[in-house]
Amino acid sequence: MTEPQRPIPPDSAARVVLVTGPSGAGRSTAINALEDMGFEAIDNLPLSLLPRLLEGGPPSRPLALGLDARNRDFSTLGLLDVIEKIASIPGLRADVLFLDASAEVLQRRFSETRRRHPLAPAETPEHGIAREADLLAPIRSHADIVIDTSEMSPHDLRAELEIWFGGTEGARLAVSVQSFSYKRGLPRGVDMVFDVRFLQNPYWEPELRPLNGTDPRVAAYVRADWRFGEVFQRTRDLLLTLLPAYADEGKTHIAIGFGCTGGQHRSVAVAEDMAIALAEAGWQVSTRHREMERRAAIGAGGHRG
Repeated sequence: MTEPQRPIPPDSAARVVLVTGPSGAGRSTAINALEDMGFEAIDNLPLSLLPRLLEGGPPSRPLALGLDARNRDFSTLGLLDVIEKIASIPGLRADVLFLDASAEVLQRRFSETRRRHPLAPAETPEHGIAREADLLAPIRSHADIVIDTSEMSPHDLRAELEIWFGGTEGARLAVSVQSFSYKRGLPRGVDMVFDVRFLQNPYWEPELRPLNGTDPRVAAYVRADWRFGEVFQRTRDLLLTLLPAYADEGKTHIAIGFGCTGGQHRSVAVAEDMAIALAEAGWQVSTRHREMERRAAIGAGGHRG
């Protein structure tokens, strides 16, 4: 099924963010963070009331609406229908923010808080997590922004939301450039992925191994590969061709991933360089290095980069 095309909202359009995702993934934290950014926040409003909330015209201030599978009239098709209706309202810029996390992390969070899962009150949380994942899968595929909170603290999530929603009035497209390790799988929510494992690996240089791609010595080593220059230029030119097209289609956020073996050296260096190149071309760019964030959080040892 082709994705429905949304009308391109004007830069001055009122903003509505629909926040959803599985229980335990951070929806309440996100709602509170958006409220702190100046959004008017309404949580757990019944689906039937959402279109009526906006019938009087676009809101005078940004609006964050929390959508939960616990709502009495919640259904997958009902939510998809509401999303489509809201997105078609003239003068409105509507984004679907989906907070996600791995099943293992969600199970751990429920175990730590000793909460019952809302979709399995008489069973173990695992049953509710599986049911909710099936229920929300079509919503996730329709989301404009997917943030995986598996390895995020509440502070990290707030910082990520600040990148996407803080002080971006008038911006048509926000670009997130990310690095990651293929050993740990693709990041959730990325729109485009580039594999840079063909570049020479700083991991095999003893003096570079403990460093990462933000270090000038590592970056210089990666750039010294004879294949780097042409591939980087072609990738940059491709992105600079595609980004205006995505913006013209009404997309407001795009995530670009660069992956290598360990996510410490090559992917980080290339992501940093690409973020600078896109920013110099006038795009609003943020960076995120998944494995470095994880390493900082758990104090893990070295990985091949």
